[in-house]
Amino acid sequence: MNGNGPTKLVDPLEDPVPGVGTYEDFNTIDWVREKSKDRDRHREITNKSRQSTVNLLHSVSDAFSGWLLMLLVGLLSGALAGGIDIAAHWMTAMKEGVCVVHFWYNHEHCCWASNETTFQERHHCPQWQSWAELITGTSEGAFAYIVNFLMYIFWALLFSFLAVALVRAFAPYACGSGIPEIKTILSGFIIRGYLGKWTLMIKIITLVLAVSSGLSLGKEGPLVHVACCCANILCHLFTKYRKNEAKRREVLSAAAAVGVSVAFGAPIGGVLFSLEEVSYYFPLKTLWRSFFAALVAAFTLRSINPFGNSQLVLFYVEFHAPWHLVELAPFILLGIFGGLWGARRECKTTRLGHYPVMEVLVVTALTALIAYPNIYTRMSGAELISELFNDCSRLDSSQLCGYQQPANNTDTGVGNTLPDRPAGPGLYTALWQLALALVFKMMITVITFGMKVPSGLFIPSMAVGAITGRLLGVGMEQLAYYNHDSIIFKGWCSQGADCITPGLYAMVGAAACLGGVTRMTVSLVVIMFELTGGLEYIVPLMAATMTSKWVADAFGREGIYEAHIRLNGYPFLEPKEEFEHSSLAVDVMRPRRSDPALAVLTQEGMTVGEVEALVESTHYSGFPVVVGTFVFIYNGRKRQEGVVSSSQVVFTEHTPSQAPDAPPPLRLRGIMDLSPFTVTDHTPMDITVDIFRKLGLRQCLVTHNGRLLGIITKKDILKHMAQITNRDPDSILFN
Repeated sequence: MNGNGPTKLVDPLEDPVPGVGTYEDFNTIDWVREKSKDRDRHREITNKSRQSTVNLLHSVSDAFSGWLLMLLVGLLSGALAGGIDIAAHWMTAMKEGVCVVHFWYNHEHCCWASNETTFQERHHCPQWQSWAELITGTSEGAFAYIVNFLMYIFWALLFSFLAVALVRAFAPYACGSGIPEIKTILSGFIIRGYLGKWTLMIKIITLVLAVSSGLSLGKEGPLVHVACCCANILCHLFTKYRKNEAKRREVLSAAAAVGVSVAFGAPIGGVLFSLEEVSYYFPLKTLWRSFFAALVAAFTLRSINPFGNSQLVLFYVEFHAPWHLVELAPFILLGIFGGLWGARRECKTTRLGHYPVMEVLVVTALTALIAYPNIYTRMSGAELISELFNDCSRLDSSQLCGYQQPANNTDTGVGNTLPDRPAGPGLYTALWQLALALVFKMMITVITFGMKVPSGLFIPSMAVGAITGRLLGVGMEQLAYYNHDSIIFKGWCSQGADCITPGLYAMVGAAACLGGVTRMTVSLVVIMFELTGGLEYIVPLMAATMTSKWVADAFGREGIYEAHIRLNGYPFLEPKEEFEHSSLAVDVMRPRRSDPALAVLTQEGMTVGEVEALVESTHYSGFPVVVGTFVFIYNGRKRQEGVVSSSQVVFTEHTPSQAPDAPPPLRLRGIMDLSPFTVTDHTPMDITVDIFRKLGLRQCLVTHNGRLLGIITKKDILKHMAQITNRDPDSILFN
């Protein structure tokens, strides 16, 4: 009591304290507390909705806000993806020339708009001029070739320099694909600024520049990061998601599906990708909203039509010949190759890695110098894959369709299909170029991935697999043509028939290599048939994808994203990884047997001064009985009159009786976790790890016959798992 009347006691439940319920950078969220907080909020809104019409409308708007947010995420992500595609196509074409009539047209659109374009020469038109034509007035001769070559290298270096410079100067988090970090954030980790407005802006600009530079990278992986940035920014418009980290992660899970949807035009595959590969917590409600958002994003992208082919999918194929059971053997061979490709590991220990700008420029110059002479390495990854997936038709002028007409030309093809034919000089030239392109792509992709520019691994991995598949497919086609009477082909491949489709082998090879790298299975098969429209080829895709996963897992169960999470030291408990060690909870808990006793707070009897002294003498951010940061004491002393160091700290429901002249107590019951998770000291660690994974715990108490022995935190588990796999426990970034 004081002269002005009774003193108000601070209770954080009734009077929220600034700083409470927020998390610091590189901390993990408390899933249990966040879910409990959302249940309490929802219960309060439901109870109030029965009291008045205004509250009822508020309840309806609260329920609808999630769907509205998903609509906005889909619209914004689809629009940004369309803009990125259009800008990347235009700037990629700029390396070779410019449209003199409409400079904003890329090569393809420029010649489409020309009335002088023929089908056979559809890539040549007077409106599109190479840099040699603009500078020297001619496109023929060695000098013109050198001019075009030098301009190609100049633009590639300029684009890559701008990309790495912008990332370094304004948004270091904009580099890479972003998927390893998204996985870590969705598991409950806090990385401030990774999904912010500035990161989004720089990521979009530098993604266009990096892809246009001709580096062996794709924009599909980074589009997941872009979509998650959009979702995180839009979450701030809705209180329900702005103030609850667990609810926000539900939205981010849906945004990951949106990213894949706009990357490939595969909404169903996007949802499965988020469920299988990225998400940590994926309730049924999130599944529905992910599908809705992915659908909105896909149709937004379709309305923009950045590919100019009126197709929702990126690589539309139309194969005319069915596959045969015998072909499963080469499909499985492609799966084995994909698994071996996925088992490789990038080595980023070169000296250039310490100088990111120089590293990017050197790799860009090397890529441009080697890529330009070969038509299959000069074109973008998406163009290359589309060319390799293509099934040769009567009117196709591609070098990959340079077959000879057989001497006894009995054209038995139906419609636009052609029978198997002997390879001609054009095809042999293309095969040599593809073989060289395969070696180049395999080497340069390993060097490129991980540089300080936005870079995805989807398209480069698919390109490696598609080249391998096309080479194998042409080999099988020629084998069938010259040996159609052999026991392998007899009965299903007659002379003059269209037996083998090399484009199908390219598609299967692309799926195999991508599956080997990422270890995706179900979602990858769905993405591939959505990507190509080849629904009847699910079985070959499944066979190759599963084979690639088995082969890659034989060398290590870690996919590329898990490997980068480990290399970056992020605290991530991998749900797919099994804990096989025989340790117990008592072996991991703190304090250990030789350590000082566990620091605890008693329920009553401690003063503010004693609690402050305990906090200052230890480095912990939470204690048994009290869990949370101690901004409560600081704010309590500021906001409540009369609280001094001798004031008692009260954790009980009712304030104990005190002497009349005693200073007022500080009530902190509101910050207590009254139902902490506990395990006994002999609980096996595999069970404890499972509890942490499935419940998203930050810490768990260890007891023996009801007596508190110690505490296990997520950091303790991660350090223990690092130790038993002979890794440095201190490499884990965790505050």
